[in-house]
Amino acid sequence: MTEPGDAEARRKVGPVICYPVDTLPRPDVEAYRAARAGWEKVDEVIVPPREACCFRVPAGSFFRIVSIEGPQVGDLNLWSAGDISERFFSGKTRALHGTHLSTGDQLWSCLPYLRPMATITEDTLDWYGFDEFGGSVHDVIGTRCDPYTHKLLSGGDEYHHCCHSNLTRALAHSLGRPKEEVEPAVHDVLNVFMCTGFTRDTGQYFMKASPVRPGDYLEFFAEIDLLGALSACPGGDCSAQHSSDAAACHPLLVEVYRPKAPPAGWAPPPRNGYSRTHGA
Repeated sequence: MTEPGDAEARRKVGPVICYPVDTLPRPDVEAYRAARAGWEKVDEVIVPPREACCFRVPAGSFFRIVSIEGPQVGDLNLWSAGDISERFFSGKTRALHGTHLSTGDQLWSCLPYLRPMATITEDTLDWYGFDEFGGSVHDVIGTRCDPYTHKLLSGGDEYHHCCHSNLTRALAHSLGRPKEEVEPAVHDVLNVFMCTGFTRDTGQYFMKASPVRPGDYLEFFAEIDLLGALSACPGGDCSAQHSSDAAACHPLLVEVYRPKAPPAGWAPPPRNGYSRTHGA
C-alpha cells in the first residue's frame, strides 16, 4: 500500500500515557521493610525443576521467591485464598506499572475486585534496569508456556511440564479438585527472574538468559490472604527455548515470614472496594 504524504508527521505524534498513576495510592515500602524486624519464618516450599507447588500466605505476612542453585525462571500465579475466582490480573498490573515489575509495584486482582493482592518490597535484581535490547526482568507481558501452544508450533505431542500444566496440577492437588475443574483458574503470570522484552524491528516478544544467580530473591508483602502457585519453568534460565527437557533447570525456594506486627498504618484492602458502575 502506498505510504501517505503525511506518514512521517503521523509517526511523530507524541504518546499519551493510558493510565496516569499520579493519584494511585502508593504503598509505604519503608514501613513494610521496617516490619521485617524480628520476623519469623513460618513456612518454606521447594519447587522442583519442571514442576510447580502451591503455598499459602496470610494477609500481613511476607514471602520470598529465592534462587538457590542456579539461574532459573519461575511462573507465579496468585489467588485470593478464600475464592480462586479472584486472581492476579497481569494485564491491568501491566497497564498501571509497566511491562516489568520491581520494588514498590503491586500485583492487582481481576475485575470486579481490582485491589492490590501483593506488594513487591525487595528485588535483588533491580540493578538490571533495561538493557540495550530493551530487556528487563520480572515481566507481566508473557503468558506462560502451555501444552496447547507447544503442540501448535511443534506439531508434536503435548508437553506436560509446561508451566500451565505444572500450575494446573499444583492447584488441583492443593484444592483436592480435578485438574479439568481448576484449569480455567490458571492465569497469566508474573515471570519471576525472566529477562524479556520486545524486538524493535518486529515487535516480537523475546527472552534471553536470566541474570539471576543463587541468593537472589524477589520479596512480596501479602495484602490479602493468598494462595500462590509457582512453576520452575522447563526453560531453565530461558536462554534458548521454552518447554525443554534439555535445558538446565534448578529448583526455586518459596519462604513465608510472619512479622511481629503489621506495618505502620497498614490495613487489608477491602474486597469489592471499587463500585460497579456498569448497571444491573
